[in-house]
Amino acid sequence: MSSTPVATAPVAGGAAMPMIGFGTWRLSGDDAYRAVLTALEAGYRHIDTAAGYGNHRQVGRALADSGIPRHEVFVTTKLLPNSAGRERQALERAVDQLGVAYVDLWLLHYPPRQDPLPAVWQAMAELADEGTARAVGVSNYTTALIDALTRETGRTPAVNQIPFSPTRFDPQALVEHAERHVVIQGYSPLRHTVLTHPALTAPAARLGATPAQVVLAWHLARRVTTLPSSTHPDHIRDNLTAARLTLSAAEIHAIDTLDQRTAAPSARPAQPHPVPHR
Repeated sequence: MSSTPVATAPVAGGAAMPMIGFGTWRLSGDDAYRAVLTALEAGYRHIDTAAGYGNHRQVGRALADSGIPRHEVFVTTKLLPNSAGRERQALERAVDQLGVAYVDLWLLHYPPRQDPLPAVWQAMAELADEGTARAVGVSNYTTALIDALTRETGRTPAVNQIPFSPTRFDPQALVEHAERHVVIQGYSPLRHTVLTHPALTAPAARLGATPAQVVLAWHLARRVTTLPSSTHPDHIRDNLTAARLTLSAAEIHAIDTLDQRTAAPSARPAQPHPVPHR
């Protein structure tokens, strides 16, 4: 098991969310089981899944077979918007498939046609008060949609899971989420990032790391939880060790400005994709 220390971010409900998690999008069947078990054995203590991924049972089997006490692993899952009116049944089905008594974080997966779904959000928040979900949040929401939820229900999401990578960096997004006390979870951390760029290869050479590890370390420096994913055991382990890296202020700034031609998450509405949604 890895001894790599991973910083945590506090979220509502008293949970401490490890800032490097293991993403399971597009993982299914035995591949999902083996990858999650490898991640847990490597030292990951944060697993991200979703009803729309169709891999709850495989993730749950890996959690059970790892032998790691339940309270040591932070488990995130997501509710599909088409479960409106059936939120309790969906949550009960999720914890049953995962083989757990509760999830640490339950996210509303995306806003269909930019509808924030305040009634669904209210139902999720009330279920969280019962304890089956320790905290609730959203995914693929803009801060304007988050504000709409707060206005309608009086409850602000603890977390917003959005695409986040050097090519989608927007400092205003960090400010807007911090002002609302909403933690950012960043998915697709390496998407569209040119790993041969000197802004990544130079710190990688200095630190004896890979450019991919540098990208993940940059997320942590920006206090953004990151969710790398892989089916390759070496890559799974390497991604976690990014937590050991410390970038200089100049290196962080160079990565911030790696590619300003790509719009960042808060600059345009997060668009829903066909299910399964990331």
